[in-house]
Amino acid sequence: MRLVGEHPHALAGPRTLVLGGPGLGGLLSAVPALRALRGSGQQVLLAAPARLGEVAELTGAVDRLLPTVPGRPIPWYASHGEPPDLAVNLRDADLASHRRLLELRPADLWGYEPAGAARPGVSRPRWDGGEDEVRRWCRLLAWYGLPADPANIALPVPLCPNPDKGTVVIHPGHTGAQWPEHRFALVADVLSGVGWRVVLTGDRSERTLAARIAAQGFLPPGAVLAGRTSPRRLCALIAGARLVVSGHPGLARLAAAYRTPCLTVRGPDAGVDEVLTAALDRLAGHDRKRSGYGVAAPAEQRRGT
Repeated sequence: MRLVGEHPHALAGPRTLVLGGPGLGGLLSAVPALRALRGSGQQVLLAAPARLGEVAELTGAVDRLLPTVPGRPIPWYASHGEPPDLAVNLRDADLASHRRLLELRPADLWGYEPAGAARPGVSRPRWDGGEDEVRRWCRLLAWYGLPADPANIALPVPLCPNPDKGTVVIHPGHTGAQWPEHRFALVADVLSGVGWRVVLTGDRSERTLAARIAAQGFLPPGAVLAGRTSPRRLCALIAGARLVVSGHPGLARLAAAYRTPCLTVRGPDAGVDEVLTAALDRLAGHDRKRSGYGVAAPAEQRRGT
């Protein structure tokens, strides 16, 4: 995969500009659709944040990344003199996103019908807000006559060192509906207490949060990997993990791409005992030698609460 401007020579095949989501979850949700486009003979040029470049390369479906910056135009003409042959909106159904693509004068635009913005003579599929994102983008392509397999989500494991293979990965995330940090700490404490190595991941902005959780969960400072893992290293870590406990949907999709068992906790009301029981059950299923562990003491009686 190439970054915009790295190679001035044109790639072969019709040029398809894809507007992707702003985060990891958005990219991973679009993988089957991107592979269907690439498999049809298109050269796929993905407009997405530069930080997603390493994961986009792992999909095998992106020929070039056009790094996007909020509030700025898509840098198409930095290396292309002609408009795209096709533009595809795999980000949302907002009229603003459609306009952002139409500004580049593509020969055709594939996307969902923006709410309240139907145009005479233009037929588009309807957006379903409750639909799983992977199936949403596959349905979009199918509407235009290009089938995509929603099960085609697997990623290759990066060839990089992974000293933390076989660990439990906790990724709190930083959304507004976040699970309370003391509950993540309790999960870390219990799982490390029965013999599992536990690490905490996140980006640089989440490092302080991860450090607090590690301290509350009686983990050593070295367990805090937040802000210290490249995207490729994170992929290798998730691929080799025993279990992922995540408050971030993007990490849950990454775990699915590597068939790694994952528990996603959403909102402040998810019960800690239920999560712990599920985590221990998943770990027992992964390693039968640890099948005897259970959670008996109420949460308020355990250390770290």
